[in-house]
Amino acid sequence: MYPSRTVDARPGPPLVIGLTGGIGSGKSAASAIFSRLGAPVIDADSIAHALVAAGEPALAEIAVSFGEDILGSDGELDRDALRRRVFADSGERRRLEAILHPRIRRRIQDFIRDTRHPYCVVVIPLLLETQQSDLVDRVLVIDIPPETQISRVSGRDGLGREDIQAIIDVQAARETRLAAADDIIDNTGELDALESQVRSLHARYLELAAGQSVS
Repeated sequence: MYPSRTVDARPGPPLVIGLTGGIGSGKSAASAIFSRLGAPVIDADSIAHALVAAGEPALAEIAVSFGEDILGSDGELDRDALRRRVFADSGERRRLEAILHPRIRRRIQDFIRDTRHPYCVVVIPLLLETQQSDLVDRVLVIDIPPETQISRVSGRDGLGREDIQAIIDVQAARETRLAAADDIIDNTGELDALESQVRSLHARYLELAAGQSVS
């Protein structure tokens, strides 16, 4: 489906692309295309899910901090219960972030250090909110209007409008993300349009990485 392109292993650090966007914007779809084109991809949300698996130290710390009632009878995290608490209380959200974000950051740094491809993609939904732009060389924003976010998330996750709006409200404003962007993908169209934009950026990032390795 995608034309293959042979690239040499990078002798130095890769060009790091920070992919971000609001809930429902299409970050996963865009990152999957980058991956199929050969770019190494790591997702902060996937790291967070792994960190709170049963038996993980981070989950034990969360249980101590938030109480055993956020665990199910099987010892797994009750994600819905925790989500309700942290979105209702900014203090609790910051407490959770203090447990998870340093661990996520370390894993991302390890991934970047071990990457031998000319560029890599780091998917961080809260890239700006958590002030982690220092990890990346370029910020790529996947952009859609708020009403489209609500429509897509409602259809995908079955959440009500108020629940989705609560999530949007704790994320960076659309204008803030766009102002911080080096590159923007308009994902209001169909998948073909998204693929076309990702392929163009893939070629651009290979060019930028080649220039960076020479300079």
